[in-house]
Amino acid sequence: MIEAELKARVHNPEYVMELLDRRAEGRVEVYQDTYYDAPSGSLDAQDQELRVRTIHGPDSTRSVLTYKGARIDPESGSKPEHETCVENPEAVHAMLRGLGFVPAIAFQKRCRNYEFNSHGRSLLATLVQVPEIEGTFLEVETMVPEEQELSAALHGLRSVMAELGIQEDDFTTELYTVAVGRSRGAGVTPPA
Repeated sequence: MIEAELKARVHNPEYVMELLDRRAEGRVEVYQDTYYDAPSGSLDAQDQELRVRTIHGPDSTRSVLTYKGARIDPESGSKPEHETCVENPEAVHAMLRGLGFVPAIAFQKRCRNYEFNSHGRSLLATLVQVPEIEGTFLEVETMVPEEQELSAALHGLRSVMAELGIQEDDFTTELYTVAVGRSRGAGVTPPA
């Protein structure tokens, strides 16, 4: 599967939230993300990601293991993605370390998620704040089974972003890992 995703800086979060609230009920969640890499940094060097995410919601906590391949669309940053639920995240952390991976960076994302259908697709729109990065971001994504569908999916996502007041110069492909690393004064930093 390929995660077709667009990300943008939001200049008026309250306005965007109001528009999203008209489409779906927002779900507030806090993500605790830990990104792993080989000690050599080979995953990062190949534009790949290996992440354990624990999601704390109002009524439950769940965890997922995610692998993302290299970007197949540089303009959007869209990547092949494989994700699975994990019952015991501590065991997964131990397995990854046992396989020789090291925690490269860990940080928190505060999210308000909206799931709705638009332009013939099931979408997830997320308003994101990362305490170590200034501002609010909007991510809109959908999954497509094949690369041939990516262009049409991204066109639909751009339309949704425009409907939410996002302008062309608001888009960004900068990864949160890079921005958080920069805010800590380094490229990528192991968690404390």
